[in-house]
Amino acid sequence: MDLRNLNTFIQTAELNSFTRAAEKLGYSQPTISFQIKQLEQELGVQLFERIGHTVSLTQKGREILSYAQRIVQLSDEMSNSGKTEEIPADTLHIGMAESLCQMLIIDEFSSFRQNYPQLSLCVTTASTEDLLKLLDHNEVDLICTMDHHLYDINYQIISEEKIPAHFICSASHPLAHKQNLDIKELLNEPFMLTEKGMSYRRMMDEQLAKHSLEIIPVLEFSNPSQITQLVENGQGLSFLPDYVTKPFLEKGTICYLDVPEFQIDVWKQIVVHRDKWMSASLKAVLNHLSQIQVYR
Repeated sequence: MDLRNLNTFIQTAELNSFTRAAEKLGYSQPTISFQIKQLEQELGVQLFERIGHTVSLTQKGREILSYAQRIVQLSDEMSNSGKTEEIPADTLHIGMAESLCQMLIIDEFSSFRQNYPQLSLCVTTASTEDLLKLLDHNEVDLICTMDHHLYDINYQIISEEKIPAHFICSASHPLAHKQNLDIKELLNEPFMLTEKGMSYRRMMDEQLAKHSLEIIPVLEFSNPSQITQLVENGQGLSFLPDYVTKPFLEKGTICYLDVPEFQIDVWKQIVVHRDKWMSASLKAVLNHLSQIQVYR
């Protein structure tokens, strides 16, 4: 069995396109088609459905993809036995919740560049729903989410971290340090929140809806750290994950509000599609990101 045909099959499956696979591998499109046909004849199965200008894996093709990835990976491991696996110059596309960018990208970028100077990153921020769509269409290599815990056989969770979230107010606010607050006591306060539908904001709204309640914010803004600064300055309340607000809490400029009936945990998860080929460069980036704890 020709390893080149297996690699062509893997790339075509990931990109859902003979044309894009040809561009990536430096072959002509007829060559890609010929290699796939050779593999199909050798295995005696149809690997792709070809409808119009689109291709998608058949059920049998999906099963064989897993074997193909393992065969190519084992071949690479055998070739690299006894020597350090080389990480080629490459650009990795990452989808990420905006609130994670500071800790996962900005704060650690110097370390990343020092360890992997040959790698470049292209970061796209979006909602969890949109991040999963990007992952499904292979428009990003991996995603980093802040949301409910993800359970889906189509995805592989590389690492995860559970993070609590709280309502917050300034240290001088009348509600600061009060115990056993009822959620209804907060509703008349001005709120500054991240955009509606975005991860922990959506989780808060869902929890409120169970009590037939709703918060109408005076400000919706994408940057949670800057929202916390406004809370710190006494402009109102917010609901944010603790990894964002903990530095302000430790300074003593904000307080976590004690609302026993309202407990939400958010999950930071690093995710790849189950069919994604784990290249040396992708494994390097996943290893780097997995070692970063956002909530210490």
